[in-house]
Amino acid sequence: MASIAVCPGSFDPITYGHLDIITRGAKVFEQIYVVVLNNSSKNSLFSVEERVELIREVTKDLPNVVVDSFQGLLVEYAKSVNAKAIIRGLRAVSDFEYEMQITSMNRVLEEDIETFFIMTNNQYSFLSSSIVKEVAKYGGDISELVPRPVKESLKEKFTKLHNQE
Repeated sequence: MASIAVCPGSFDPITYGHLDIITRGAKVFEQIYVVVLNNSSKNSLFSVEERVELIREVTKDLPNVVVDSFQGLLVEYAKSVNAKAIIRGLRAVSDFEYEMQITSMNRVLEEDIETFFIMTNNQYSFLSSSIVKEVAKYGGDISELVPRPVKESLKEKFTKLHNQE
């Protein structure tokens, strides 16, 4: 049986912390679906389509990574691609309580899909998409936080937003 995992997130935008989890997961699983979930409770900077394209660009050297988007229950998506695992990244203890709730609910919905937690590399433990967007918004250097295509997209996005003001 092929080992297929789903790595979900909003990825608004993808950071080196996300890439760390995806890359390490790709070493363990035969195939990983990186899935952009459309979270209606979040006010996203990038559209789902833009996020998918950015992730495809920065994961193009990982042949066993497929990038997709989905709206609905994650376990339903996982079943649709025959995944038996969900990969979640943890930055700090503060992430654990929320992740435990989500994992517990996913287990109620589909007991045959396991969740695997990967601790992010220490150098990315502080990193979040929100922090990256805040720094980029004010012109700070985000070169060590996101890949070049993401940095360029953020600069372009904020330039357009500033010009509209």
